[in-house]
Amino acid sequence: MQLNKRQFLMGTAALAMAGHIGGARAASAISYWHHFTSQSEMASLLKIIALFQAANADVAVTQENIPNSEYMAKVSSAVLAGGRPDTAMVIAERFADLTAMEGLIDLTERVNGWKGKANFPENRWTGLSSNGAIYAVPAFAFVDWMYYRADYFEEAGLAGPPRNFDEFLSACRKLTDPSKGRYAFGMRAGAGGFKYVIDVMEAFGSPIVRDGQPAIDKAAAIEAITFYSDLFLKEKVVPPSAPNDSYRQIMEGFRTGQTAMVWHHTGSLNEISAAMKQGKQFSTAPMPAGPKAHVARVAYAGNGIMKEDNIEAAWRWVSFWGETDAALALLEGTGYFPASAAALQDPRITGNSIYHAAVETLEFGRLPNNFVGAAGWSENVVNPAFQSVLTGQSTPEQAVDRMIQGLEAALR
Repeated sequence: MQLNKRQFLMGTAALAMAGHIGGARAASAISYWHHFTSQSEMASLLKIIALFQAANADVAVTQENIPNSEYMAKVSSAVLAGGRPDTAMVIAERFADLTAMEGLIDLTERVNGWKGKANFPENRWTGLSSNGAIYAVPAFAFVDWMYYRADYFEEAGLAGPPRNFDEFLSACRKLTDPSKGRYAFGMRAGAGGFKYVIDVMEAFGSPIVRDGQPAIDKAAAIEAITFYSDLFLKEKVVPPSAPNDSYRQIMEGFRTGQTAMVWHHTGSLNEISAAMKQGKQFSTAPMPAGPKAHVARVAYAGNGIMKEDNIEAAWRWVSFWGETDAALALLEGTGYFPASAAALQDPRITGNSIYHAAVETLEFGRLPNNFVGAAGWSENVVNPAFQSVLTGQSTPEQAVDRMIQGLEAALR
């Protein structure tokens, strides 16, 4: 849910007040840049700041939310021109670019001496580390999964969610009824849709990058793009608006009953739960497996330190996000899954069946592709190339050729 102007201003004012609790006593003031924007995210951040400052009255946290689409541009400018924040959110897809510009402080020594490190399995650090050095503390995970309308599945005589692409296609055909304005799958082919295009390519057996070099398997990628685009072009099991549908459109389509399945991550659980009953109207399942690989992303987001000023206070802040109380505050407010293994043992997770698909996905999920230029290639090449197939301007082969050429240029 996006904030309206009044809610945004109220939330920002409240956060500013929270960021200066005990201001007269605060010995250090640190800044924190992030790209939380929704009402639930901002409310959760407010709670985490309050929890932190209750335990660290001598540190004042001032937050600044930056739209996701503008985040890297602002961070890059701050690194080049000065004016870095003390701390900042770090997601796996942007890690390579951040370290390439020397935007993050090496935290290896501090992490290794931190008692909380034991709560994080090795794979939690992989997307936040480079050449043996750790640059951010894991805070939460975006765990990809599938939402499905349990009531629609029952109505269609389907025993359960699809486990693979063959079952997915079969379910799509049974669940689609244009006369009711109902489509099986909410395809995200607008902004942000590139991630699922890449996932399907890998599920059909095509790597993207190997050892820092372009590695797309053209034949496998064409097969993948054909399968995925045919859901719209041939099977017509997705809404006609799919070429331009981004997050908001696919969420609205699912919440209002237009679609029966949608791929996203745990972060949208609260929004969907506010509209439908868990377990009765909707449920969750792992992403279906492709013919060659079972692909679902588990992207660990963390917080890093961008400058040495006030580094002791900054370290207390970024490491606090690894504590169970902070992780569960974020989960309860947003659905973002804890990165900490200790937090995963909490009864609020183990006792709720809606989370079982996410826990299962943690066992096989893959980190997002992480190479210098990944974000630009994904957004500026993959997305429009796939859209051009849906709009009839390109064939799957032409789209794949465009992706290969763009990847080669990005990795030069």
